[in-house]
Amino acid sequence: MCSIFGIFGLQSGDDLQGLRRQALELSQRQRHRGPDWSGVYIDEGAILVHERLAIVDPAGGSQPLRSADGGLALAVNGEIYNHRELKKELAQPYEFLTGSDCEVINALYREDSPASFLNRLNGIFAFALWDKAAGRALIARDPMGVCPLYWGHDREGRLCVASEMKSLVDTCADVAQFPPGHYYDSASGELVKYYQRPWRDYDAVAGVEVDTQELREAFERAVHRQLMTDVPYGVLLSGGLDSSLVTAVAARYARHRIEEDDKAEAWWPRLHSFAIGLKGSPDLAAAEIAAEALGTVHHGFEYTFEEGLDALPEVIRHIETYDVTTIRASTPMYLLARRIKAMGVKMVLSGEGSDEIFGGYLYFHKAPNAREFHEELVRKLDALYNYDCLRANKSMMAWGVEPRVPFLDREFMDVAMRMDAKYKMIDKTSSGRARMEKGVLRAAFEGYLPESILWRQKEQFSDGVGYGWIDGLKDHAESRVSDRELAAADKRFPVNPPLTKEAYYYRSLFEQFFPTPAAAETVPGGKSIACSSPAAIAWDASFAGAADPSGRAIAGVHNAAL
Repeated sequence: MCSIFGIFGLQSGDDLQGLRRQALELSQRQRHRGPDWSGVYIDEGAILVHERLAIVDPAGGSQPLRSADGGLALAVNGEIYNHRELKKELAQPYEFLTGSDCEVINALYREDSPASFLNRLNGIFAFALWDKAAGRALIARDPMGVCPLYWGHDREGRLCVASEMKSLVDTCADVAQFPPGHYYDSASGELVKYYQRPWRDYDAVAGVEVDTQELREAFERAVHRQLMTDVPYGVLLSGGLDSSLVTAVAARYARHRIEEDDKAEAWWPRLHSFAIGLKGSPDLAAAEIAAEALGTVHHGFEYTFEEGLDALPEVIRHIETYDVTTIRASTPMYLLARRIKAMGVKMVLSGEGSDEIFGGYLYFHKAPNAREFHEELVRKLDALYNYDCLRANKSMMAWGVEPRVPFLDREFMDVAMRMDAKYKMIDKTSSGRARMEKGVLRAAFEGYLPESILWRQKEQFSDGVGYGWIDGLKDHAESRVSDRELAAADKRFPVNPPLTKEAYYYRSLFEQFFPTPAAAETVPGGKSIACSSPAAIAWDASFAGAADPSGRAIAGVHNAAL
């Protein structure tokens, strides 16, 4: 995981050395993502800058990655988990110059169309590839948008791309997010959606039942392949179902190197787990139970409300959003990443994506039928790059720690999402376990976790770190934003005007770093109940008057709201 920066569309007469200096300066704004090494490529048509966080082949693998003949230059932010299989499948010889998992992209580009080879990649990535001979740029982002990517045009019309918006906001008046699951090919000038799955349509999955063993084995394979690393790693363990399952499976494979087909002992055989919360938080207590049962070397960190409040401006600068629930959850994650980095760990596995695949958010209890349940899952998955993927990636990468998300593994998603949503729904006529969200996932992993963890109720991360965190943020915003300011919010912030004082406060901080209208438009708007899409608010009449992203907003479902 790293950062990339590129300028394309250079013409004769351009000051190449001046543009090179500018590219380096702009790339430096995101060097926290890649503190290990910097690399530059330049010719008369393009400039690529790469800031590297060395995870695979740390001694080699420096970028931009070149082809042996010098014709291709590639800057990648990401990991290609199936790179070894893809190399074996190549139809023509390719001379690999490094041990980087990402170099296979150059080889695939040489022999296949973009839409075809991108659909063969199982990984998380955002890349810019330059074909010098053809004068062709290919830019692409992974299916779910786990890796961030922004693009825009400078005042002379050159195309610019960067891993984070902060590198482009001063240069590109039209800065925007590059959409997940798409590629841009300068040869055609078209933005193309390459990631299309049958399961997006409910009619394609209606009646399909997936065996719990098949579901479990698919997830085990996802975790196993994502343990690909040559550096110390760990797991984020909140004590909730999702992070505990990731930890349980990782613990089963941690003693061997998957890079050597599990035949050699792992370089770091003890699995370390990490949690954070306010003193007495639900997550810290649950994480201790899970860690003891799973045998990890556990590190539970406490933070104070004041420490979180002090970090807010830097958190917003790093995560590049003013979304309320994202900021609430990003702050403790940002503080945790700093602790993890201090311990020498460079990669962690995390549980993001499970709630969007299985309907884990508490408002899913109110879904009226399987079709609407499934359609909301698809809406949530489509929006992940604006919320949980953004939070996990940018909060961790602020300190040079790479997060990986096995639940969003391409192959696992194809198994889990082809299941009819009626098997994921909560049985409203029953009690006990039948009323628990993500019941099918819990059932698939019976015996893997302590019962108190396997059947623990959903806690959104910003709730689980301690209920005083959200309450304190609301109180602080109340003291900083007047009633008159909130009433005039649409005048100061015409794009997505904030509806609460907490949202207004975050928006004010965001504006300090990203003052342009285009920057504001990169953040989605709309009301939400406990992280729902705006469409799901229609599921229950009580939702409209209680719209708040906290899980506690679902009175009658969340135990703490009763």
